[in-house]
Amino acid sequence: MDQLIEFASNNIVLAGVWVALVAMLIFSYVSGLTSSVKELSTHEATLLINKEDAVIFDTRPAKDFKTGHILGARQIKPEELREKNFKKLENSKDKPIIVVCAMGNQARGTASAMQKDGFANVNVLKGGMNAWQSASLPVSK
Repeated sequence: MDQLIEFASNNIVLAGVWVALVAMLIFSYVSGLTSSVKELSTHEATLLINKEDAVIFDTRPAKDFKTGHILGARQIKPEELREKNFKKLENSKDKPIIVVCAMGNQARGTASAMQKDGFANVNVLKGGMNAWQSASLPVSK
């Protein structure tokens, strides 16, 4: 224990970075558990798309969207995201919605904003498009 304290005091920046990383990891884990937004696996997402006609909402930039997106996904511009303008999906408030980003990290904030805006069944694709493509699921260009 004395060596750990000595190491931390001699390498204050390294110790600070380590503490920050641990804090971010804990925050990420706890916020995922307490969030009202459900994370879906690729399997759960395909079931929701096929059985309940879920709407896919892609939050990635237009360039990324054009290189490949989930079949039937709707893309929204970054300025619409910043303004929390969800008019494109207004007629789909009663349907299940799956929010997709590149890696699954940014979609949670959009999904939370959509819930506050009155969308009842909003979900996030866990792992985002990276997980979708890794599972070799169909992509439209």
